[in-house]
Amino acid sequence: MSAGFPRIFLARHGETAWSLTGRHTGMTDLPLSECGENNARRLGERLKGHRFAAVFASPLQRAWRTCELAGFAGQARVDPELVEWNYGAYEGMTPEEIRRQRPDWAIFRDGCPQGESLAHLAARAERVLGRVYRTDGDVLLFSSGHFLRVLATRWLRLDATQARRLFLDTATLSILGYHLDPQDPVIYLWNERVCDP
Repeated sequence: MSAGFPRIFLARHGETAWSLTGRHTGMTDLPLSECGENNARRLGERLKGHRFAAVFASPLQRAWRTCELAGFAGQARVDPELVEWNYGAYEGMTPEEIRRQRPDWAIFRDGCPQGESLAHLAARAERVLGRVYRTDGDVLLFSSGHFLRVLATRWLRLDATQARRLFLDTATLSILGYHLDPQDPVIYLWNERVCDP
């Protein structure tokens, strides 16, 4: 890890009723569960003392409340492009329910009918990264699982379909940065849990 280069801290929101049961939660604006609120506070403890040049959060309450309970709401700006994937017709469904209709379905290959395409999601991630690149110092982002996975692939300059290889729990911290220089993007930390499994 090379010192002196800015890093991106990725905070996935705390648990919700749907994340607990594996339901695809895109635009449905669910609150955190009690466990999710406790997780968000623990995320704040993990980040305590770190100074960020900028903090951005999705406007969806699960991400914003995580930001707030972690202690960063006073510094954070809402970024509508940090919202989760729009799952369209698959909103609220589990992968098992979807596979009853489409047995070989894979989200990063097949997407979601009436929802957002993977290409559109990747383009949103690129725009967020464009703002991050223009920030002088470390940046903290509060968002959702699939979006953050796609953002990480674009940081690494990989095809967005490779996000299928990056698992991300709720209330986790990940850190992106550079190894030797800005031409060498890396993952420093991935899926660090701040709560008990």
